[in-house]
Amino acid sequence: MFNVNEIRKKFPMFKVKMQGKRLVFFDNAATTFKPITVINNINKYYVLQTSNSQRGDYDLCYNVDKTILETRGLVAKFINAKTEEIIFTSGTTMSINLVAFGYGMYFLKSGDEILLTEAEHASNVLPWFNIAKITGAKIKFIPLTKDGRLTIKNVKKTVSKNTKIIAIALVTNVLGFYVPIKEITLFAHSKNIIVIGDGAQYVPHKRTNVLDLDIDFLSFSAHKMCGPTGIGILYGKKMLLEKMNPFLTGGGMNDSFDIKKNVVYLDPPEKFEAGTLNIAGIFGLKAAIEFLMKIGMKNIEEYEKKLRCYAINKMKKNKNIVIYNMGAEAPIITFNKKNVFAQDEATFLNSRGIAVRSGKHCAKMLDAFLKVAATLRVSFCFYNTTEEIDILIDALKEDNFLDVYYSK
Repeated sequence: MFNVNEIRKKFPMFKVKMQGKRLVFFDNAATTFKPITVINNINKYYVLQTSNSQRGDYDLCYNVDKTILETRGLVAKFINAKTEEIIFTSGTTMSINLVAFGYGMYFLKSGDEILLTEAEHASNVLPWFNIAKITGAKIKFIPLTKDGRLTIKNVKKTVSKNTKIIAIALVTNVLGFYVPIKEITLFAHSKNIIVIGDGAQYVPHKRTNVLDLDIDFLSFSAHKMCGPTGIGILYGKKMLLEKMNPFLTGGGMNDSFDIKKNVVYLDPPEKFEAGTLNIAGIFGLKAAIEFLMKIGMKNIEEYEKKLRCYAINKMKKNKNIVIYNMGAEAPIITFNKKNVFAQDEATFLNSRGIAVRSGKHCAKMLDAFLKVAATLRVSFCFYNTTEEIDILIDALKEDNFLDVYYSK
């Protein structure tokens, strides 16, 4: 049974105070707190099992290799993929770059089209800008609806005979709308178009089934799902991974090479994992997924939905609050306080012990769409509570600090 108070006891960060006050952390879309089981598993590697992987014929190395294989299998189970389709990376950014430079650079040519949206994070924009420059491909943007949604109707309008790739976030990190990914993949595949998904804000909050979604590539990061930083995942369909070229080359990803420059790469996923992996991160990722699976992704999704509804209903009563994604499904609320610059309000909230995100949120093409230079963002995780939301709501009613702040 889901019990948020029991869950919170497993996160050491809730013992921390900010500005001498109880910490209220609402920047979970940027990163999440880590449960003690994750911390312990990372420490286990450094304290009891330190060795490299695939480098030694001794027990320590064997145990590390075993944990890496178990984690790869667990990730596969978590998103309903095959074990050999799971590649360890440093995070979502590296995963998308791996696809861009390992697939896009070799299979795109001049005149081909890559489709994005204005709502994409920099990690799913800048790699494709670079690939377009290198290959001569063109970047096109699928129009969003008036409220910021991506619809299958607009996808179909934008696709042409030259479209080869659609690269989109399954949930955008500012507007928080779920995209109709199954409809998009069904249509795209009928046109022989590859669909690449940024799952950084999707996988931590919603049960993910890559077979059901029929997505070609999916990337996500451990640190947004209660795991450590510096470790992420790229899922890719096996047939596509076999066609791809490695983004990095070096030790651990080749079967052989000789003085005549003959090189034989290993099969995926090892083909894309040059060098020493973030082994401690993999240990932590394993514990994080086990933690989430024990709670249940359906329970997480339902609880976070309740939190968002509770917050929206409270915030709507404050006439000084402008909400930019009222009807979004993900646990993200993007807003501003009238006549107050976003970073100033974030500074004020910090004085009350409340951590929120302010600025452009790495989605810098949204400025023109939202017609505002910066916004505030609160993002919930399953360990947040309605009591914390009440603290935020009360703080948003205050103006005294800002009067003092602006008078300096």
